[in-house]
Amino acid sequence: MKIIVYAIAKNESKFVKRWYNSMKEADEIYVLDTGSTDDTKEKLEKLGVHVKSLKIEPFRFDIARNKSLEMVPLNADLCVCTDLDEVFKKGWREELEKNYHGETRISYTYNWHLDKNNIPDVTFYLDKIHTRKDYKWTHPVHEVLKNINNNETRNLITEIVLNHFPDKNKNRRNYLNLLELSVQEDPEDDRNMHYLGREYMYYNRYQEAIDTLLKHLSLKKATWHDERSASMRFIGRCYKNLKRYDEAIMWYEKAIKEAPYLRDAYVELAILYYEKENYQEVYNYLKQALKIKNHKKSYINEVFSWNETIYDLLGIACYYLNLLPEALFHIDKALEINPQNERIKNNKLLIEKVLNEN
Repeated sequence: MKIIVYAIAKNESKFVKRWYNSMKEADEIYVLDTGSTDDTKEKLEKLGVHVKSLKIEPFRFDIARNKSLEMVPLNADLCVCTDLDEVFKKGWREELEKNYHGETRISYTYNWHLDKNNIPDVTFYLDKIHTRKDYKWTHPVHEVLKNINNNETRNLITEIVLNHFPDKNKNRRNYLNLLELSVQEDPEDDRNMHYLGREYMYYNRYQEAIDTLLKHLSLKKATWHDERSASMRFIGRCYKNLKRYDEAIMWYEKAIKEAPYLRDAYVELAILYYEKENYQEVYNYLKQALKIKNHKKSYINEVFSWNETIYDLLGIACYYLNLLPEALFHIDKALEINPQNERIKNNKLLIEKVLNEN
């Protein structure tokens, strides 16, 4: 098999060596540099990567991806699209060759977020391995790989693992403009309408976020319960930030009803009640969240639903509800997950002191 990795890059110098070392199991590597002002291009070329420079103005991710795909030889069996802040687990090519049976598109395990100990806490399946002549990229941002020959067949190879280590200092301010453009170009696209509403929320443009997320929920294509629930949560979060708490609670409850199998809405609603010092409701909703054991592989997952947050807040709620032995139990669970948290350690000392006094 001829397996080719292709990517786009701009000012990724510090990631080049790490990325190359994880991609070099491919036969060849191609990168489109879209305007680096550092030595990204030179470093890649020294490692034997095929590099082409092209400024795309105004910039769009779909155009850049398609231009990078054009660099890949037509006789490639499979194309592997990655970014320079991503790292494959060693042996990915062997797993691909062992499990590939002629499909046009391959999905694999993608650890989008890892904690400080490099333990994944947001994982879903990505599908950017594909045949050479059957696909093109669409949408200005959060770009989508589209089959153009009506011949798509799929396979999931969970043993292929790609880890994401983003540059937290990188400027991503152009994402909002590109999302607005994407929605203008395709106002019926539910996915990017959801992303645009979320982006407005991140920019604290709460009313615009609410209006856009309501549009998402009204779209005929918006049928995925997980994403609909996330839009409802984000509406709740916006109302919370606007201090319109009754409306926030209403939307969090709608989110729970939409996807009762996800922890996230239970936890967000519990956080609101914690901030309002309603510890009985904190207790009620977090206990419901803990009944959900299945950590779905989805980009919808929030980190706070699966780290120490639930146990931390339950410990505090139990303390104020005078359920001291249960408070200590939850605090210990929180410390198992995050043993270096000084505040939680101090909470444990306080609870132990009160228990001993009683």
